[in-house]
Amino acid sequence: MNAGELITRLGGGLIPAVPVPFRGATLAADAQQDCATWMATQDVAGVAVWAHTGRGPKLNAEQRRLVLDSWRAALPNRVVVAGASSLEMARAARAGGADVLLAFPRADDPVGWHAALGAELPVIAFYLYEAAGGVAYDDQMIEALLALPAVIGIKVATLDSVVTFQRIAGLMHAHPGKLLITGEDRFLGYSLVLGAQSALIGMGAALTDLQITLLQAHASGDSAHFLQLTRTMDRFAQATFVPPMEGYVRRMLWAMAAEGAIPADACDDPWGPPLPEAEREAVCRAVHEARAAGR
Repeated sequence: MNAGELITRLGGGLIPAVPVPFRGATLAADAQQDCATWMATQDVAGVAVWAHTGRGPKLNAEQRRLVLDSWRAALPNRVVVAGASSLEMARAARAGGADVLLAFPRADDPVGWHAALGAELPVIAFYLYEAAGGVAYDDQMIEALLALPAVIGIKVATLDSVVTFQRIAGLMHAHPGKLLITGEDRFLGYSLVLGAQSALIGMGAALTDLQITLLQAHASGDSAHFLQLTRTMDRFAQATFVPPMEGYVRRMLWAMAAEGAIPADACDDPWGPPLPEAEREAVCRAVHEARAAGR
């Protein structure tokens, strides 16, 4: 799939960054298949595997292969984005049928890093907030990354910096052929107002159809429906993307189980913090309340 086709297919769409279900420290292969089968019923533009939400750099090579194989088989005609923190991951992604790479940020020679990835597959640059392992690329660096032919756009995930998102959105005017992709679970609606053309977010792994409808409402100018769904998803994000922030992966697995996408016993995240049962109850309530409000 070439860069132009990728931009067309991703534009306006939701790309859930999907977590990987575990039971304890063991990848739950049955739940992984259930998740992929469930997501195939949703009108997503594609999915992102091996990203921060999917613990890509922490999985071993065999686990990454299993995850990519399941998604590629479940979504044969949709875009599969694969996170890459090494050239080894990039090459494995290409061999496994991924369409595009999400470049984990690097402080050391970012332009060279993105160019090397671009020799394998088209690339989405990634502005990720520093507390999550990201790099605060300045304007000059973002411009240099967007100028690379293999880079089709940039995903921006600041967590809570509206000012940073506004600044990067302003830079995109000089790159009309590149995608601004929101990674902002906590202000999804406003990031679209600022000019994001698609959404690659962990929140998209549950309540997926509501978020697709939110994007469609914004694109069509249906302001009332857009504002209604923005309020709904903001409330849900306030139950899932909260401190300790690394707990969001487990919370999203709980939300997926509440949706019936995965078994209730396959919601472990071996690398995340322990969370109390009361948080699971709060997440399940948030799912049910969002469903009721989104009707």
